[in-house]
Amino acid sequence: MALVQYSDSESEAEQEAPPRKINKIDQKIPNRTSPSTLPPLPAAFHDLYASSIRVSVRDDPSLHGGRKRVIPHVEGNWPTHIYLEWYPSKDELQTLRDIITQAENTLQGEEHKIYSLLHSDLGAQLPLHVSLSRPVVLRTEQRQPFLDTFQETLLASNISPFEIQVGSLDWASNTEKTRWFYVLRVKRLNQDHLNHLLRISNRSLGLFGQPPLYEPISDSSELDGTGRHTRSSSSETLKDYTEYFHISVAWSLQEPPARDRDRVENLALQRLSSLRIHFDSVKAKIGNHVSSIPLARPHSIR
Repeated sequence: MALVQYSDSESEAEQEAPPRKINKIDQKIPNRTSPSTLPPLPAAFHDLYASSIRVSVRDDPSLHGGRKRVIPHVEGNWPTHIYLEWYPSKDELQTLRDIITQAENTLQGEEHKIYSLLHSDLGAQLPLHVSLSRPVVLRTEQRQPFLDTFQETLLASNISPFEIQVGSLDWASNTEKTRWFYVLRVKRLNQDHLNHLLRISNRSLGLFGQPPLYEPISDSSELDGTGRHTRSSSSETLKDYTEYFHISVAWSLQEPPARDRDRVENLALQRLSSLRIHFDSVKAKIGNHVSSIPLARPHSIR
């Protein structure tokens, strides 16, 4: 089963901050706050630093572990991605590290090297996510109209914060089969929030000529006056796409051998089944800018 890859965004190189001068007060007063007791960073902080530093103006796979960019840089085009973001807790990270280590021990050989998605090369924790869109591209003049449309539709839906559970482990490729991902598949719950959010994302992006995620473009779709695909509500499917939703935790450039894939998929399922992943907002990343749109609180539902 193929999954959809979205391209990494890049930002302008950050200037190095000047060395911090240590004053005498700093030297006299000991730091009595250990890192483990520090309060967590606010969610908005992560959105400000969601993009990596640009190290090349061209697509250079050697800088990214052999990965190739799906969407090339074109002036006036803005890579766009809609998703749900998850920062695992300390205990959850340990569980995920354990299953990645077990997968590494199962898949022997340099050609099947696994790269974790839990931390950056510098050791900083990275967010994980559930995709609600393909890797799409908006033009400069479409950015704000799309964001306004998507946000208004999402807020009008009155979808409240919710939790998901992990149902299984799996290997899946991106559309181009240039990378294989080790993923957590989502379990089907009574609440259908994921499918509802997917329909909102597909419908909003469809108004701006972008293809849907998972859902095929209907043969009965028509083009409006601007050359964009439109779909009437009567032709919109309400199919359940739960089996497609996933969270990628590691990747490899090579497809794992069939004999090893089954062994890896059965690792640590008991520990993963206890995970309860909470979402209270939807992220819309356009270029290097991330908008966090909160889901409705119970008291806000009319």
